[in-house]
Amino acid sequence: MPPHALFVGLDVSSFDIKVCLLDSEGVKLSSFTVSNDLPGATALREAIFRTMDGQSVEVLKIGLESTSVYSFHPAMFFHQDEELRKLGAQVFVMNPKQIANFKKSYPDMDKTDEIDAFVIADYLRFGRLSMSVVKESQYVALQQLTRSRYQLVHQMTKEKQHFLQHLSYKCNTFQENVESSVFGQAMMDLFFEKYSLEELAQMSIEDLADYLQTKGKNGFHDPEKVAKSIQKAVRSSYRLDKVVEDSIDLILGTIIELIRTMKAQIKQIDKAITKIMAGLPNTLQSTPGIGPVFAAGIIAEIGQIERFEAEAKIAKYAGLYWRKHQSGRFTADDTSLSRNGNQYLRYYLVEAANSVRRHVPEYQAYYEKKYREVPKHQHKRALVLTARKLVRLVDALLRNHQIYTPQGSVKHEA
Repeated sequence: MPPHALFVGLDVSSFDIKVCLLDSEGVKLSSFTVSNDLPGATALREAIFRTMDGQSVEVLKIGLESTSVYSFHPAMFFHQDEELRKLGAQVFVMNPKQIANFKKSYPDMDKTDEIDAFVIADYLRFGRLSMSVVKESQYVALQQLTRSRYQLVHQMTKEKQHFLQHLSYKCNTFQENVESSVFGQAMMDLFFEKYSLEELAQMSIEDLADYLQTKGKNGFHDPEKVAKSIQKAVRSSYRLDKVVEDSIDLILGTIIELIRTMKAQIKQIDKAITKIMAGLPNTLQSTPGIGPVFAAGIIAEIGQIERFEAEAKIAKYAGLYWRKHQSGRFTADDTSLSRNGNQYLRYYLVEAANSVRRHVPEYQAYYEKKYREVPKHQHKRALVLTARKLVRLVDALLRNHQIYTPQGSVKHEA
């Protein structure tokens, strides 16, 4: 460790920041409190400069725990400060669990914010422990966009389930008779315009097929077949009282508007993600099936690939493993996916795997093999295991700055 070093530990809350400054020998130089706002951060920066005045400091590290929005602003403030950058300052964000475990090496230490700031500074001093450098603005922006997209996708899934529940009231045999997706443009228009079952039953097959083809922008392979299946469902379904049907129509129309709004929002977010990704060099998009959105979701959550010792650590961080249930000589086939790990990274890896398998024969063959291995949850299990396989490729591409090749190997990017 260089003899001239300064380690700044910050314990951040919504109101203030407890500060502790240590030298390379672990001697406390000062400790104080500033407000968690721009004036407070500015005062802290000046205190750092005063401490360094007249000294040749070769290492300057500033660390704080990851506490969601509370730590975001001070972390970015010190990371982006030009004067601190000139001094070679590094800002680290650490997992609170790691700090808590490290603190156990001080058995007689009380739990206070001032002491926590000291522990964070001392954690920085040891240097070999796992820490994450604060991400650049582009990656922070990507993470906010991809996480918001994740939330919208899950909200839209819930609304679709809500829609199907109420569709069963209006036309209880629709889902068993009609193979076409109910969430296509034409189908949603059909219910949004609130046709009664009698109106649909009396409509000619030709008119209904023309309606579907026009609204669906010629997307139906056999619109007449779909029209016939809709009329079969309509004629075999129970009828509702007018007051109930009107209520169901209102609910279906409301849900359709929500779904369409969410689709439009997701589309706008995807455009913003694509724009940012165009300015960031990455090799993930060289993989067939991984576009800018999936690549952004993965990169934004992994951050610096160097913070993971190996691809197995990334898989565990994402929670991509299945619990084993074993008792004596019995091993259960029906086990569940771990709910631990980073849900956002897991989501984008699984979605990327599902896309990659449609483009890369090697991944499709692996998916099919895993699908046939168990009698239950075949698709979910096979997809998660395919995502686990994809992690190895993601690690190789990001760690070595290499591009994907169809043979399953990678080479340096030209």
